[in-house]
Amino acid sequence: MIALHRLVRPVRPRAALAALALIAPVAHAQTAGLKDQLDNWYHSAQRAAPGEWGIAVADQNGTVLWGVNQDEPLVPASTVKLFTTGFARSVLGADARRPTRVVGTGTLNPENGEWVGTWSLELNGDPSLERAEGQGPTLYDLALQLASAGVRKLDGPLVVQSSDGPADAIYPAVWSARHRGRLFAPLIGPLMLHENVMWITVRPGERVGARPRIIEEAPSGIAQLVTVAARTRPGRRSALALRIKPGGGWVLVGSMGMRARARRFSAVLGEPRLALGVSWAAALQRAGITWSRPALPGKSAPGTPRVLAEVASPTLDSLASEINRRSLNFGAELLLQWAGGRDQGPARLTQFVRDLTGDTRVYLVDGSGLSNEDRAAPTAFISYLARFPLTAAGHNFPQLLPANGSGTLHRLNSGFPGSGVVRAKTGTLGQVATVSGYLGRPDGVLLVSLMYNGGRPWAARQKQWELFRRLGANGVVIPSDTFDQAETQLGGEETATPSWMPTDSAAAPGDTADQR
Repeated sequence: MIALHRLVRPVRPRAALAALALIAPVAHAQTAGLKDQLDNWYHSAQRAAPGEWGIAVADQNGTVLWGVNQDEPLVPASTVKLFTTGFARSVLGADARRPTRVVGTGTLNPENGEWVGTWSLELNGDPSLERAEGQGPTLYDLALQLASAGVRKLDGPLVVQSSDGPADAIYPAVWSARHRGRLFAPLIGPLMLHENVMWITVRPGERVGARPRIIEEAPSGIAQLVTVAARTRPGRRSALALRIKPGGGWVLVGSMGMRARARRFSAVLGEPRLALGVSWAAALQRAGITWSRPALPGKSAPGTPRVLAEVASPTLDSLASEINRRSLNFGAELLLQWAGGRDQGPARLTQFVRDLTGDTRVYLVDGSGLSNEDRAAPTAFISYLARFPLTAAGHNFPQLLPANGSGTLHRLNSGFPGSGVVRAKTGTLGQVATVSGYLGRPDGVLLVSLMYNGGRPWAARQKQWELFRRLGANGVVIPSDTFDQAETQLGGEETATPSWMPTDSAAAPGDTADQR
């Protein structure tokens, strides 16, 4: 049996977390009762989920009050995103944004609206570009800016570039081959569009024998890459499958009942550049711009390339909040590339965490935690949770994490006096269940890191939720003095109109306010 013991080991001799200063420190008199609760819970958790546990519960200064194997490095899974978020915030700042641009060299022919010269799309890994339901900047935003400047015609093939090297998207080498290509593990890089996944919604055809109809698509234009070979049959039953076509695209096969409900199919973009082409064409058409795509680029025009249109991502804090809430692996990897570079990001992230926590055993090979090679101990998370909010970049850091009842903490929707008693990040892999974060109580904020590596991660997760409910049953909402919840909602921002655009240009044909 692993020994249960109380440790008094301060991580940092500071009075309190700056972001949590409205709650008093944990009272020493409460420690005995807390230890009894944790002892009883752990004995039960061991029986329900045999395996390797690492646990640390500390006060808001980082002093460990109770622990089991708290110094043992384990596989952390997606709790790594806690580190990635703080690293990106420290390097880039909370208000940093990622641009997407149309860059060109040439002139505009005012007689027919033709752009005479070369142009290209510059993509820089904005994780919110072309998100469904209007939650980020779109290619249509770029096309509208061109149309507003009088552009009516573009010539030339699609050229894609990036300010950070090759405009591509790849699978991180450290990801297991079994994850690659699944919806939670798409291709990652500057070339990102609609999270590098697609979906279509289909309904039965208008009569028996007709092909089912695609009624929704994302990203825009992606339906052009889908061949519908299925047929509508009598009844309600359907047997449909979306298969990859050689050379790119998909084919919908099988049958769909005439009275069947609409069905949605999703897939990872195996050829993001192909998807970008059809989406850009759809955006230009919608904005009233004709695009001629010859096999070879046109003649180069003299002059220095300049920005013809530009949109920007939401702020880093907004992106980070969404990435943590939904545990988006691709988003965390993009933050890491943005802050640390495409090659040195994991090494720089590891050093950042080691410097902040003093734990040299922390070892990280990615920014999302999807790799089984990552290692961190519960006390590393405790030190990080205690220290990072005290740094200049850590202000209101807990508020970037999901609250109980939302996101990956949606199952913690009962047993608490309100949302925000818990702010934490979960991690889940085949044999991993972890959660680390903050828990507000009347007698002080607790820092909690629960790590399980073993064969029963689902059972371990249920016991982890049970402990949070026990400790937070009479909890209080973790306060925030300046964090504005409105800032965490995704929404792209267009930059000011480029100086080259005429101020008296006509709007795009058919452009109305309700098309946004």
